[in-house]
Amino acid sequence: AEILTKPGRLSKIEFDMMKSHPEVGYKILQQVDFIPIIAQMVHQHHERMDGSGYPLGISGEDILLESRIIAVADSVEAMASHRPYRAAIGLEKALEMIIKEKGKSFDPQIVDACVVLFKNRDFQFPQDSQ
Repeated sequence: AEILTKPGRLSKIEFDMMKSHPEVGYKILQQVDFIPIIAQMVHQHHERMDGSGYPLGISGEDILLESRIIAVADSVEAMASHRPYRAAIGLEKALEMIIKEKGKSFDPQIVDACVVLFKNRDFQFPQDSQ
């Protein structure tokens, strides 16, 4: 909680601690009588198409489709929203960023679908519609 609410940049140690959340979530969900694929989805949601993600370093089609969807959704929401350690960049800039990373970090078809949802179908995050 301290790291999540810390104003300013995170140190390397703090960022490494933040990067452990997919592994921690995976371990927690494995112990729950749950659909096993859910734990895998959580485990892989910070993997990237080019293999630069974490914690497994997998790439492309080796990443579950559901995890690739979560990766795009999570990234857009995180960039568009204020965090104590950094200001929001806004939805338009967040969409520009995922488009820039299309095929490198993010699945191109999922990026395209996300952009359509926001630009052509007027989707909004719940806090934006209030």
